[in-house]
Amino acid sequence: MTANDLSDAGFAELTAKISRDRGFGCASYKDKCLRRRIAVRMRARGVHTYGDYARVLDADQAEYDRLLDALTINVTKLFRNWETYDAIAQKVVPALWARPKGPINVWSAGCSSGEEPYSLAALFHRHAEQRSELDELAARVQVLGSDIDARCLGAARAGAFAEGDFSDTPAELRRRYFAPTPPFTIVPEVKHLVRFERRDLLAEAAPPGPHQLICCRNVLIYFDRDTQERLFEKFHGALAPDGFLVLGKVETLLGSARTRFAAVDGRERIFRPL
Repeated sequence: MTANDLSDAGFAELTAKISRDRGFGCASYKDKCLRRRIAVRMRARGVHTYGDYARVLDADQAEYDRLLDALTINVTKLFRNWETYDAIAQKVVPALWARPKGPINVWSAGCSSGEEPYSLAALFHRHAEQRSELDELAARVQVLGSDIDARCLGAARAGAFAEGDFSDTPAELRRRYFAPTPPFTIVPEVKHLVRFERRDLLAEAAPPGPHQLICCRNVLIYFDRDTQERLFEKFHGALAPDGFLVLGKVETLLGSARTRFAAVDGRERIFRPL
């Protein structure tokens, strides 16, 4: 890698180095996304070439952590895009609760700092509470949040949130499920429904299932088409026949996935396996 290299070849060398050193699957991400986020870290460190930044990474392992945090795109809120959660509350939660008694396994894939799995757990708690069936909740509902970013998972396990995390949260849900003063912690009866584990969505198999609900929202858009199609295959194999898949608002089914899932709510990107 030359000292003044900002070429495609220099970018390819840098991303190959990142993948080799840290096992991060750069090749599965869209180049535009990677270039933009690497450029942010290069500016922060005052370097102007891929070669210089590679030397920074070699000299400062903490910079690798900051880079990987930037690459894993941890942007989320509690009940982000409430209309999607409302559709889940109306069309998914009641259908799963009405199944013959048995576990309801929920997988939040790419959960970042825990906002999505806690939001989903709160919807199940509310449904059980409204039906006076809370005594069944802990035995039935198990929510797994997985992410590649260990630091985000540490924050997720704490279950504490900032004021800005609530901008999409309905007032009644905030009052019921979060402490009224900072730190705004999730109530124990919901927190206990959720567990977290570090998992590489691209390189590792799906968690043991089957899963009745998989949410992977606003994650797939950062991957190239081939990777998205592989992930759809993984989700299809991990879902129970009567399960649900929820994607982000700007994400859509690709390739063979269009014949393997049927829309429950096309606008809110809720699907069932065929």
